[in-house]
Amino acid sequence: MKPAAPPNADPSHAMMKTGGLPAALAVAAQLFCAPGVQAQSAGIPGPTYAEPLGIGLEGWPYPYPVRFMPLEIHGQHLRMAFMDVAPTGTPNGRTVVLLHGKNFDSSYWSGPIGALTRAGFRVIVPDQIGFNKSSKPDIDYSFDLLAANTAKLLDTLNVRDVDVIGHSTGGMLAVRFARTYAERVKRLVLEDPIGLEDYRLFIPPQTTETLFEAERHQTVEQYRAFIKRYFPVLPPARYEPFVEWRARVGLSGEFDRYAVTVASTYQMIYRQPVRYEYRLLQMPVLLIVGERDRTTPLRAYAPPEVAGKMGNYPVMAKQACAEAGDCRVKVMPGLGHVPHMEAPDSFNAEILDFLRP
Repeated sequence: MKPAAPPNADPSHAMMKTGGLPAALAVAAQLFCAPGVQAQSAGIPGPTYAEPLGIGLEGWPYPYPVRFMPLEIHGQHLRMAFMDVAPTGTPNGRTVVLLHGKNFDSSYWSGPIGALTRAGFRVIVPDQIGFNKSSKPDIDYSFDLLAANTAKLLDTLNVRDVDVIGHSTGGMLAVRFARTYAERVKRLVLEDPIGLEDYRLFIPPQTTETLFEAERHQTVEQYRAFIKRYFPVLPPARYEPFVEWRARVGLSGEFDRYAVTVASTYQMIYRQPVRYEYRLLQMPVLLIVGERDRTTPLRAYAPPEVAGKMGNYPVMAKQACAEAGDCRVKVMPGLGHVPHMEAPDSFNAEILDFLRP
């Protein structure tokens, strides 16, 4: 059962609290952070936000028109947002699906969408149920469910065969999708995918209530510090939009519903490892990782002596790739968790070289 909103809570002020948090809640902005780094503002300046934003990111700009596919899950009538972008170059008859990360709205795919459509690809960009512009129901989330929803979207759009690019949490989903629907996936790109290690082996299980409270009590300053660690070479103005929409969602009257969804999807990541499925991937696979990426979900809950050893993406990517049938690794020098934003030209060149026959 998902936690109810705490009594007498005022979610419209949850993001603006600046002190007095219980120690157990101060880990909130560390959930993906590098070891030994405290999730405090630490002198990181930035704007504050006063205008609420709905938990469906209503009105938040996307680079292409957004459509919605109706879904019914556990008796709940939902809708799944997506962009479907036609090629601008000579069409090559192929379709690429882009799968977003946990803390990233799909506007961050604008660069790869442009490169792919210019090269002749049709590009489909879903927002998974529980994320971004899609519905956020109170359900048990699973990668199997998200993969099935993605397959249904493709069926609705009359798309059979696809190439798939998954980033971060979308990389975990991409592995599950490619394993489950292997006959549909021709090529698979995994950009800094989480799940390259089984987090259950290093981090004690946490209750959904603990994760809910941690999410609910983050300050804007803590979240900004959290996001900053994804981008070692990106100017703050480039990643501030991620902070803005999360801060403004924190002012929404439905913020508790959003926080429950965040907690539930953290449980999905923790409880449903895909690391053991790399050996089942028979299509060509490209693993692109930033040299400096050490992202680890729920790292704050790991014992200190363990936390510092987790999340070495160049090492883990090579280990996972060695188990796949046809796989190669590209380590992007000096980059962090989102190479397609940090070095777009190099990233786009790598994926186009891989995807072209």
